[in-house]
Amino acid sequence: MEEQGWPLAEPYKTKMVEWIELLPRPAREDAIRRAGYNPFKLLAQDVYIDLLTDSGTSAMSQEQWAALMRGDESYAGSTSFQDLQASVQDVLGFPLVLPTHQGRAAEHVLMQALVDAGDLVPNNLHFDTTKAHVLARGATPVDVVVAEGLEPGGDFPFKGNVDVDRLGDLLREQGERIPLVMVTVTSNQNGGQPVSLQNLREVRRLCERHRKPLFLDAARFAENAYLVQQREPGQSDRSASEIAREMMSLADGCTMSAKKDPMVNIGGFVALRSEELYRKVRDFGILYEGYATYGGLAGRDLAALAQGLRESVMPQHLAYRTAQVAQLHQALEASGVPVMSPVGGHGVYVDAGRMLPHIARDAFPAWALSVELYRERGIRAVEIGTVLAGRDPKTGEHDYPALELLRLAIPRRVYSQAQLAQVAEAMRRILARRDGVEGYRFTYEPPTLRHFAAEFEPI
Repeated sequence: MEEQGWPLAEPYKTKMVEWIELLPRPAREDAIRRAGYNPFKLLAQDVYIDLLTDSGTSAMSQEQWAALMRGDESYAGSTSFQDLQASVQDVLGFPLVLPTHQGRAAEHVLMQALVDAGDLVPNNLHFDTTKAHVLARGATPVDVVVAEGLEPGGDFPFKGNVDVDRLGDLLREQGERIPLVMVTVTSNQNGGQPVSLQNLREVRRLCERHRKPLFLDAARFAENAYLVQQREPGQSDRSASEIAREMMSLADGCTMSAKKDPMVNIGGFVALRSEELYRKVRDFGILYEGYATYGGLAGRDLAALAQGLRESVMPQHLAYRTAQVAQLHQALEASGVPVMSPVGGHGVYVDAGRMLPHIARDAFPAWALSVELYRERGIRAVEIGTVLAGRDPKTGEHDYPALELLRLAIPRRVYSQAQLAQVAEAMRRILARRDGVEGYRFTYEPPTLRHFAAEFEPI
């Protein structure tokens, strides 16, 4: 990766393949109609290139498969759990870990332990499941991202940063209602944008001043650390692993969806420093997830997770991973497709509001673009816009987000550059005929996390 002038190449060899098929256009039209025009409801065999999410969709390494075979299925105190605990201590520096079956389960037990009705929970930008768990506790999620984080263009390198002035005001004015502060690294909601080390240090100082615990949503911590290495002054001579450890040293704990950076197909955890807080979270973990040393996971899954966490900070993996995402971003930008810039760590976010300006917000332009991308080339992506944002719990009105985005999330170690070139070409063709793309309306709207199960019809 360091030598200049060579095409981007994978730093690994392929040992197993999975055949995929591009359905004919009429079959794709029928498939998306039967799915209620909701890409989540498409059958996997009907999808050609699947960029719905990078969560649980990565390819595991030979070392992870070997660890899977060595998994210890003891109900309590398994060697697989011990390996996970050692991995969390080595990579992240937290002494205590509570496994869960996935990231939202980690959010669930943490919120159960810390958040009560009437509370406020600040975050740079809440993602959908985090927001839903805050709301489920009767609390209010408050986004305090910097102003640049809500601008699709420009070259500000850390659009995931917390606005420390706004957070400081919130802590001073409403501190008695704030049980914890969260920061999502990288910030998924606005393009996989990183948070700088300097910003985390400032947030930490605020939390110490107001005696509030700081938690990181660390699902993509390794990508954040790598982007810090590449973009933040004074960090280029440090490894992503060293930067990740410092990020975690600034926090009291973290939630982890291990289906992202640690590259397993299932799993998550809460990592903590405080024995007192661990006991409190652990009790809810035992209630909802299973015993404290397996947390809803088989021993083999714990073993693969321990290995994947170590691999997540490998320099050759991170360099290729972020370069692959950047190359798709460049291809779309060169075609005139409006994208969130600068590029983030795990995917490319198309600015559907700018691409489809003729579609009103309440006709869901980013959702319309996701349907059109499947119809064009069998490619599945996910809307990060009005549908995902849901409704204001007080007024019942659409909670219109600042940005109407379509996320092209790239699974780790799965797709080739030639396959991603198909994605860029499909978006170019849609752009050329964008005036003919139509909006959508609900035919079924679930009360929470509506994007997962909603059904639509074209307007």
